[in-house]
Amino acid sequence: MNFSLYIAKRYLFSKSSNNTINIITIIAAVGVIIGTLALFIVLSGFSGLRTFSIGFLNTSDPDIKITSIKGKSLDFNTKIENLINKQAGIASYSKVIEERAFFDFNEKTHIAYIKGVDLNYTKVNRMDTTVYSGSWLNENMPSGAVVGNGISNLLSIGVYDFLEPLKIYVPKPGSGYITNPANAFTKINAQPIGVFALTDEIDKKYVFISLELAQELLNYNPTQISAIELKVENGDERAEIIDQLTTGLGPEFSIETREQLNAVFYKMLNTENLASYLIFTLILIIALFNVIGAIIMMILDKRDNLKTLYNLGATIKEIKRIFIFQGFLLTLFGLSVGLTAGIVLVLLQKKYKLFMITQHLAYPVEFTFLNVVTVLVTILVLGLLASKIASSRISLKLVE
Repeated sequence: MNFSLYIAKRYLFSKSSNNTINIITIIAAVGVIIGTLALFIVLSGFSGLRTFSIGFLNTSDPDIKITSIKGKSLDFNTKIENLINKQAGIASYSKVIEERAFFDFNEKTHIAYIKGVDLNYTKVNRMDTTVYSGSWLNENMPSGAVVGNGISNLLSIGVYDFLEPLKIYVPKPGSGYITNPANAFTKINAQPIGVFALTDEIDKKYVFISLELAQELLNYNPTQISAIELKVENGDERAEIIDQLTTGLGPEFSIETREQLNAVFYKMLNTENLASYLIFTLILIIALFNVIGAIIMMILDKRDNLKTLYNLGATIKEIKRIFIFQGFLLTLFGLSVGLTAGIVLVLLQKKYKLFMITQHLAYPVEFTFLNVVTVLVTILVLGLLASKIASSRISLKLVE
């Protein structure tokens, strides 16, 4: 084994008398370097985009959400309140109401969702940090509303425009309003006091109002809500907390995590990451054909030396190992250079923001050891396979 490795290092680092083989070897090394660099940067870029996108979800969605399986609302009674208050690991909770509504402002209309929240809401979800104009809901403005940027643009809503209220309509429950459509809706007037901007989808979907105002609009009693949103102290304990809450609340309630609430989004992220990895792995496989070609050319160039080694007692298996080691070392060299360059570029991008998406937003990248290990394993396995394929050309007939 040491003999084969020694000869392989001599063949790899010594200059061949045939300049064409030297050029092919350099091209093969450069191909591995570029392939490694590209794969690591793409994986780091998708990791950055994943972290960037999940950051929005962490702002808008809770760690845990409790809803009723039967119907749109639940009764926040003393039993539920005591259960949540006694549950260890819960940092805070908020009562919310969510319902589809019709919005009218200055003869412009839009259909979206109202979200009634209590004063504890900002301790669970930091939506108050997304308000860029005006302010978040407060006790001084009981009829205040915080509007999404998309809805604000569609309805031309300004902040603190006391001349025109934001009219919100929801259908009354039951039937019997066909003959008199004017009585078919419940209406409230709200005063826009803030505009938030998070994502395009959320900006066009939600208008936040106080929990009491939402209960008035939907004719709910003071304990009637749509859901309970929870923030946990430690994310690692979330599964245990959910198990205890499930046991305490019973089968009438649904308990979902942030990932379950956004299952399609997480599935899309994982699919895109896998697809990009497979595409660049295919490109790497094509690049490693250069390694196969370089080793085969080296085998043909060293036929006389191989015959001498065979006559001196080296077996065909040992001679094959020489070129397996040579291809593996060539791959390892390209991997080392490419991965080092990729890590440096990713760290420079994180610190100095070399590449920008917009004038104020740098392209997000994330350095993770999982990406490093993924690139290491992928390149080394493919390089070893390429070396074995090339060395399989060696036979007793070729050596003799």
